[in-house]
Amino acid sequence: MTLETILKALADPTRLRIMRLLAAMELAVGELAQVLGQSQPRVSRHVGILCDAGLAERRREGSWVFLHAPGTAETLTPLAASVAGLLATAEREDEGFARQCLEDRRKLSAIRAAREASAQAWFERNAGEWDELRRMHSPDRMVEQALVEALGDAPLGQLLDIGTGTGRMAELFADRAERVVALDKSLEMLKLARAKLQNLSADKIELVQGDFADLPFAEAQFDTVLLHQVLHFAQHPEAALHEAARVTRAGGRIAIVDFAAHGREELRERHAHARLGFDDSQIRQMLRQAGYSASAPVALEGGELVVKIWLGQRRSTPAAANKEAAA
Repeated sequence: MTLETILKALADPTRLRIMRLLAAMELAVGELAQVLGQSQPRVSRHVGILCDAGLAERRREGSWVFLHAPGTAETLTPLAASVAGLLATAEREDEGFARQCLEDRRKLSAIRAAREASAQAWFERNAGEWDELRRMHSPDRMVEQALVEALGDAPLGQLLDIGTGTGRMAELFADRAERVVALDKSLEMLKLARAKLQNLSADKIELVQGDFADLPFAEAQFDTVLLHQVLHFAQHPEAALHEAARVTRAGGRIAIVDFAAHGREELRERHAHARLGFDDSQIRQMLRQAGYSASAPVALEGGELVVKIWLGQRRSTPAAANKEAAA
């Protein structure tokens, strides 16, 4: 990017607003139009200018196009980092711009709430059918066996099952772990999990209500973290992995079981999927940025959707994390 291109891209108040919104979260073009109160074609034009200047990046999922800021604080170019810092300062110093940004974020909160309400409503409506729906997408026994083999014989220690659903993963690994904490946001799901896990001793299993974006645990508390068919529900999967890393001990492991990238658009509406699967490079980058060393993935063919298992190991020092994330 050149300075002239950047300055031209910044010479519009709508594009400044878009940049501050993208600094907060990834958004679809339609969601940006909703916040800005402008037509989608007009917003698309502004987005194109920002992308051409390297100030925003597109990511297509099916018929949706998501926009996000270019990289993280650690990977931004000095010029892009300077622009981001300038806009943050402008919001603090310019009262008019600050008021506009505050109003935009108020509308952003409504979008977040609507997204979460949609997913939560689906969970509540389909809690009793969750295991059955999962079987429609992939053969459970094959996935479970592959996950057991991927984790190997190493001790699981203190295990956190994020998004436990009906508790199947907690049940599967209870005998191999010192203790299992099964977390889910849905009280209805926790009721089902409690029924499934009620024969385990109380000191072996703990059920906790909580959100994967804000885990209610202290740092470095778990040796193994599982996200089994959970990450595709995350509006911000990278934030969920950062939270998982926060509670993983140095040398601890994470296992992500989810779909490979696909184009089954109907899963957004029918099953509240926020993400149409993930590709290997996307998961690898998110793991590294969260502080894990990524291993080669395992792919399971044979279903309508390809299921993959991605493993990572928590790095022990910030220096090692920064070195690998930059690689």
